[in-house]
Amino acid sequence: MQPYVSLKNVSHSYPTDKGKSVLALQNVSFDIEKHQFVAVVGPSGCGKSTLLRLLSGLMMPTEGQVNIFGTAVTEPRDEIGIVFQQPTLLPWLNVTENVVFPVKHKTGRVSSQTRSQAQKMIEMVGLADFAKRMPNELSGGMQQRVGIARALLMDPEILIMDEPFSALDALTREEMGFELLRIWNESPKTVLFITHSITEAVLLADKVLIMSPRPGRLSAQIDIQLPRPRSAETIHDPAFATYASEIRQHIYHPHKAGEDSKASVTAINKKLVNL
Repeated sequence: MQPYVSLKNVSHSYPTDKGKSVLALQNVSFDIEKHQFVAVVGPSGCGKSTLLRLLSGLMMPTEGQVNIFGTAVTEPRDEIGIVFQQPTLLPWLNVTENVVFPVKHKTGRVSSQTRSQAQKMIEMVGLADFAKRMPNELSGGMQQRVGIARALLMDPEILIMDEPFSALDALTREEMGFELLRIWNESPKTVLFITHSITEAVLLADKVLIMSPRPGRLSAQIDIQLPRPRSAETIHDPAFATYASEIRQHIYHPHKAGEDSKASVTAINKKLVNL
């Protein structure tokens, strides 16, 4: 059975003003299964956002191939929804109008069915009482919820999230992580989640991809076998700390991320499977 999403030997270079090129990604390969939640972590400049653009069809790889449902990605597709770092809401439109705006922009109209679906998405992200509010009346976390509702409106098969909570304070960021888990449980999607937060990656993901410094290479893949549904108690699970420690080792001390630490994660996974 072929994977839902597949990157095969993908490399990408950006041209510079001096006629040369900068290699952002080098020979990256990984698969994502249907409804799998995959997080990508790594240092700044390692090519995480480049991965997003390649998978979304906003640009093509210099080498290799990006496939969705076994077909090469050559342009943006309706099956893919994107949540950006900033929700980029239009300040003159209320919450509902911001959520339906991409549909109106694409088709020139918004049907009653679309508005009904938009209301369901607004309710799902916990903003039922704020549907008529303007963006400047919302907190940062609430604005990001609008961005998530907008991405979910078209019911995409794949959801790409580019550090969606990075601009939020620590408490709101944690709250949004749990909210995202709730939304994902209610409306399962195949998710690629880009983040700088190791704990966020462990809490949310089924699998964590660890990128090396530029040029970005896939230095490790760690399966997170913490039981679902996950909650605040998950963070206090000893296995949670083991996963986070292993990821830190790969990022900050890759030359020391040897068999001992890998063995500890393997042992934890076997223990969780047998529970």
